Amino acid sequence: QVQLVESGGGLVQAGGSLRLSCAASGRTFSSYPMGWFRQAPGKEREFVAAISWSGRSTDYADSVKGRFTISRENAKKTVYLRMNSLKPEDTAVYYCAAQVFGAAATSPASYDYWGQGTPVTVSS
Repeated sequence: QVQLVESGGGLVQAGGSLRLSCAASGRTFSSYPMGWFRQAPGKEREFVAAISWSGRSTDYADSVKGRFTISRENAKKTVYLRMNSLKPEDTAVYYCAAQVFGAAATSPASYDYWGQGTPVTVSS
C-alpha cells in the first residue's frame, strides 16, 4: 500500500510560481513511476507530468512543457512539481499518483494510488 499526500497548492497571480510536493508512505516508493494530474471544474482529469522511478526520464503535457518541472527525491519519498509562469488556465486540483507496473504513463487509468489533491488557483 502507498499513501500519497499533496501540499503546496494555493492562490497565485498569473505569471507566478508554486511548488507542489507529494509525500509518500510505503517501502517501495523508489520503485514506482510517479505522475501529476489535474482536474478543473467540469473537466476530465488530465495528465500534467510523469517521472520514472529513477528520475532520469520525464514527460510533460504540451500545455505545461517549458513551464513545469517534475522531480523526485527517493530518499525523502517525495515527488515535486515546480510550476512557473502560471496561467489562469492552470487552475485546477492537482493530484499525484503512483504507478505500480510499467513505465511512467500519461493515462490516469495506469496509476494505482492517488493522493487527495491540492487546489491551485491562478488569478488573472
